[in-house]
Amino acid sequence: MTTKRRSSTASAAAQRHVVMLAVPPLVELDLIGPATVFGMAGNLGRRAQPYRLTVATTARKRSIEGVHGLNLLSHLHYSEIVDPIDTLLIAGSEHDSTVEPQEELCAWLTKARCRVRRIGSICVAAYVLAAAGLLNGRRATTHWTRAKDLATRHPLVGVDPTPIWIKDGNIYTSAGITSGIDLALALVEEDLGSAAALEIARHMVVFLKRPSGQAQFSVALGTEVPRSRTFIELTSWIADNLVNLLPVESLADRMAMSPRHFARVFADEMGVTPARYVRRARLERARILLEQTRFGLDEIAVRCGFGSAEVMRRTFVEELRVTPGQYRDRFETGPLEKR
Repeated sequence: MTTKRRSSTASAAAQRHVVMLAVPPLVELDLIGPATVFGMAGNLGRRAQPYRLTVATTARKRSIEGVHGLNLLSHLHYSEIVDPIDTLLIAGSEHDSTVEPQEELCAWLTKARCRVRRIGSICVAAYVLAAAGLLNGRRATTHWTRAKDLATRHPLVGVDPTPIWIKDGNIYTSAGITSGIDLALALVEEDLGSAAALEIARHMVVFLKRPSGQAQFSVALGTEVPRSRTFIELTSWIADNLVNLLPVESLADRMAMSPRHFARVFADEMGVTPARYVRRARLERARILLEQTRFGLDEIAVRCGFGSAEVMRRTFVEELRVTPGQYRDRFETGPLEKR
């Protein structure tokens, strides 16, 4: 293989050139997941592969170190790319090489933005786009654990930690790890239509399609782990009593504290107010029941302490940006119980 990849046939010229730029050490799935999506676009009965994939790296050697034990081999160094790029996706890790990218890389991206149809980042690689100034004045997302830090380091970026992925102009950013697959499917849908993206998703046995506005479901609770045994016991008791009203006064009484003192201590311990914690605990229980049962929405709302299906619906939309019905359609797994 030559170090500079040039198209030599008409069919290759007709393909969309996708470059995946790895900033090692790499979270392997951030590269492999999206690459698989683009690769499968030509393996589902179509006459020609619509994409040509190049894996580039910022490392001087072609070897890409993976943070989970896999070492991958790139085609070339990013500076050696000579063919026009249609889509550029960047992947990395929480290593300093991604969070504080080299000036040479930032300069290359600044020049490339005018020649590339669309540019995107997978997970924390949003730091790379931000450092190059490509996210200034734009909405962007990243892994929820890094959103606050990204916003602090790059105050000109409108960081939103909630969505799975965000499109702002021709710049795309995605959240944690598997959301790179969601983003790649969305790009395929833009190019080839929803039927092609759905076909790929079915073969990959992934959910299609998690829209850009959908919340990062893995952080629905988003609270601190209790430090003291008494609060561990309290959170367990809350989980067992969600069907009740659970006002702050009753929780404070259970802890033998005044409501005001309890609210302050709880917030220090858990990172959220008691009311917020109870609301999210109800949401977590409702998610499980939607995934694993066939109970009706009214029954789930009562079992989780929402009181009504409408209150539960509003909570889902506010917290997860989908309705309970939409959530069930995407994530129902069983075992199923009768309604």
